Amino acid sequence: MGERDVTRGVLYVASGPDYVDLAVQSAESLRAVEPDLAIDLVTDVPELLPEGLFDQVRVEARMHAREKLRAMPETRFERTLYVDSDTLFVAPLGDLFDVLERFECALTHDVRRDWGLIRQGRDHQTPYAFPQHNSGVFLYRRSEAMLAFLAEWAARFFVDETVERDQIILKDLLWESDLRYYVLPPEFNLRRVTVLDAWEPLDAVPTILHSHRFQDHMRGRGDRIATLEALLEAERQALAEEWAGDLPEAAQGWAELRNPVAAK
Repeated sequence: MGERDVTRGVLYVASGPDYVDLAVQSAESLRAVEPDLAIDLVTDVPELLPEGLFDQVRVEARMHAREKLRAMPETRFERTLYVDSDTLFVAPLGDLFDVLERFECALTHDVRRDWGLIRQGRDHQTPYAFPQHNSGVFLYRRSEAMLAFLAEWAARFFVDETVERDQIILKDLLWESDLRYYVLPPEFNLRRVTVLDAWEPLDAVPTILHSHRFQDHMRGRGDRIATLEALLEAERQALAEEWAGDLPEAAQGWAELRNPVAAK
């Protein structure tokens, strides 16, 4: 494999056979739509990797569950797209990296924003309109300001053993910081593919799927999901079950509007 342009690239961090397997699946989907983009991986099981898929592999024998907080500042790229392993690329990235011409980083809002888990911060109680941001797809520059931000994120997270989710600290930091960051549209971190059922043809181009359902087979919850079609089928079924279950007060009226016949 020849040397690729390292001004921009994609970074994965995956430990253990199951997550490395997901990272390989994701990276193969990325390579299919972006064959010339450099892809790096940090892992503890390099022997499980296929030949030639990743441009650079850094081996860490003892990886923390949030090893990405240590790995992200160590990127060799000027512009990096960090992605979790439970992702799938279904379209080219286009000019996504050009967002970093004006901003230090870019990411999307998290979903389930009416849930206490996603409202949570450690040091700040923010307005509803400022929820947690999902850190599983994170575009960033290797600039002094950004590296300082990443260092503070890691330092605050690792010093507090009571905090299990890195998004809690990230939410606080974004609330406090003067860092120029951008909220990406959801197609670059598509957490609910059932929105495709509502989008009109010119609304958006789905690009990066990101779903915990890619991990379902690891937990004995059915067959492995490896395609948009399979994910959409699983999410449609789960969505129907969700709306048929016990609903929070704010959602009860919507349930009747969604299915007025069943509500009678």
